[in-house]
Amino acid sequence: MQPRGDNLARAPQPERRRIRVRGLVQGVGFRPHVFRCAARFGVTGFVGNGPEGVVIEAQGEAIDAFLAALQEQAPPLARIDSLIQASLALVDESSFAIAATVAGAAAGAAIPADTALCDACLAELFTPGDRRYLHPFIACCDCGPRFTMTRRLPYDRDTTSMADFALCPTCEDEYSDPLSRRFHAEPVACHDCGPRLSQSIATVAGALRAGQIVAIKGIGGYHLACDARDDAAVNRLRSRKHRDGKPFAVMVLNTASAGRYVQLPDGATAMLQSRERPVVVLPARTGNHTLSPALSPGLSTLGLMLPYTAVHYLLFHALLDAPTGQQWLQQDHGLALVMTSANLSGDPLIIDPADAQTRLAGIADVILHHDREIAARADDSVVRVSAGATHIIRRARGYTPHAIKLAGGGPRVLALGAHLKSTLAMTRGDRAYLSAHVGDLDTPAAVACHAGSAAALQDMLQAQPQRLACDWNRDFASTRLAEQLAQENGLPLVRVQHHHAHAAAILAEHRVEQPALAIVLDGHGQGDEGASWGGELLQVEGGSFTRLGHFAPLYLPGGDRAAREPWRMAAGVLQQLGRGEEIGRRFADQTLAPALAQLLAAGEVPVTTAAGRLFDAAAGLLGVSQCAAFEGEPPMLLEGLAQQPVALTDGYALREGVLDFSMLLAHLADCDDSERGANWLHGTLLEALSAWAADAAARSGLDTVALCGGCFLNAHLARELPMKLQRQGLRVLTAQAMPPNDGAISLGQAWVAQRTGLKL
Repeated sequence: MQPRGDNLARAPQPERRRIRVRGLVQGVGFRPHVFRCAARFGVTGFVGNGPEGVVIEAQGEAIDAFLAALQEQAPPLARIDSLIQASLALVDESSFAIAATVAGAAAGAAIPADTALCDACLAELFTPGDRRYLHPFIACCDCGPRFTMTRRLPYDRDTTSMADFALCPTCEDEYSDPLSRRFHAEPVACHDCGPRLSQSIATVAGALRAGQIVAIKGIGGYHLACDARDDAAVNRLRSRKHRDGKPFAVMVLNTASAGRYVQLPDGATAMLQSRERPVVVLPARTGNHTLSPALSPGLSTLGLMLPYTAVHYLLFHALLDAPTGQQWLQQDHGLALVMTSANLSGDPLIIDPADAQTRLAGIADVILHHDREIAARADDSVVRVSAGATHIIRRARGYTPHAIKLAGGGPRVLALGAHLKSTLAMTRGDRAYLSAHVGDLDTPAAVACHAGSAAALQDMLQAQPQRLACDWNRDFASTRLAEQLAQENGLPLVRVQHHHAHAAAILAEHRVEQPALAIVLDGHGQGDEGASWGGELLQVEGGSFTRLGHFAPLYLPGGDRAAREPWRMAAGVLQQLGRGEEIGRRFADQTLAPALAQLLAAGEVPVTTAAGRLFDAAAGLLGVSQCAAFEGEPPMLLEGLAQQPVALTDGYALREGVLDFSMLLAHLADCDDSERGANWLHGTLLEALSAWAADAAARSGLDTVALCGGCFLNAHLARELPMKLQRQGLRVLTAQAMPPNDGAISLGQAWVAQRTGLKL
């Protein structure tokens, strides 16, 4: 018996679809991937950069299979956020092509971040006979510079600094061959047609062996390097760079070498080897090792990173006397190099060879340049790994300019950020795009870099803002720029309170639109009537906030100077405890102590609620730090001393939302063991903050709590407080894709400005 006709399997029918792919799909080998998938499934049509990221027109009988492979087997650097399809009429064609970029493609495009050298390129780099053997600029679709060499969108070779280097015939063949790993890879080059170094790697290696300091032009700026085992060289670098106490980053060849110098907790190895290749702050090993003690004086951590460019690997290769084969790349070597940013006195990272030659002449004995322009500066990113979790400290190379997805769209906002650790942010649709880390706006060069970053962000996105956002503080250079841009362009300016912006950044990242609580532990931020805030409990509802509580005010003798001289904060605490007569005796080595004691007795000093100043006061009372060598040093020293935090039973009081640590500070004033005192400080803080959140949740009826502010870089707070709050049934939000410090302020400002005047 024959089967009925309507049960017969229908033969596949050709169809044509227009497919718009959004996400990280430019500069990551996505178009070549589409081309290869099309060939595999007999699909005709084209793929090209378009206003929605990537545009595909695909025709064939296996479109569904083609689309499945497109998504499931995407290149390692690609990220597909959305894929929108529409049916089209069939056309007469017989091939699939990578089309020229369409007009207006920049409007919805994104630039990928810079990526560490991939394993395939690394193998070629050290394979004699390969045409890119020892080539300092080897790269492919899966690795190499992206953001730092992009002049404008869309991301194509002729819009990058590689446009200055015409492809040789062989590289052109690879670039045009869909079966090549370098098919439409914009950084592609070779010895014959690519960028060149100003001198040999062997010369640079010789200088390092001789104890000299070398400046090296990388992909996002210059590094200053020396042998990290040479104590004299490290101290000479510290002296020449005028960098007292602040730790240096160290580069080692691999994780086997890293294990000599640091402990590798869960997640550390993967982060060190990640394609972002950040500096990873890890617990330093104690005991016998060869590193200079001047790398990270007084701290219990060390910032380590692995090579991420061919030049780095070639330098290690030369310093290890040019070993053959590939095994040496995985072997344990003691070699370690300081790799610190080449900038002076708070100025931005140097990127220009002429600038480097002039400004680094008194620091570097040897300078290694190359002739590829750095189109966008990007410092090394810094992260911390603790208990399997990664916390971003500085978001720059490897992460910038990846967008933060928001819960929805809104007006385009350009947010100018804070004064310290500054970044900028601009929204477009449901994405927020952040600049690379700019840094502190304390010098004219830094201020100029900040203004340039504002222009570059608009150029990158090919869009103009509809609103501007800035901090409440009118003395910030970032606020002054916002005011200038608002006046010049006739744009509304939204001023956002500093800690409101901190909280908003967390809510933006987690796409939370409903009201939430926020514990903000930070340094100074301007509050109502110019008050110094920084230990705050807020209720955030979009463009508005309510201050539910705060730390009890502490004297701030000397204003900003007290943040650099913890003895001043300690003196203020002694006066508030009724023990002002002890100031002169306890701080006899400080010539201003008697005068300061008189001012305090007269009550002629400002006050602050900042959590950062509580740490400073504790450091001063315990004798851990009287004058900080760099910003954040006192809390870092205390964090390293605290091995087993324990809460004092009478360490704090909570009254109507005000958290008072007078009793804790009294105990610290009488404590003769700095380690015990550091444990009391951290344990009592954790207990008090947990009670603070529980009280606010009960009073407000809200169960979502954002934890933010620079103090959440503290490993004990970042690890323990979320667990304590979760055990109370609260939903805890922490910084994941952003740092908790002022590097996230611009994101929060943009989020608030989008919602100001809007009904949510």
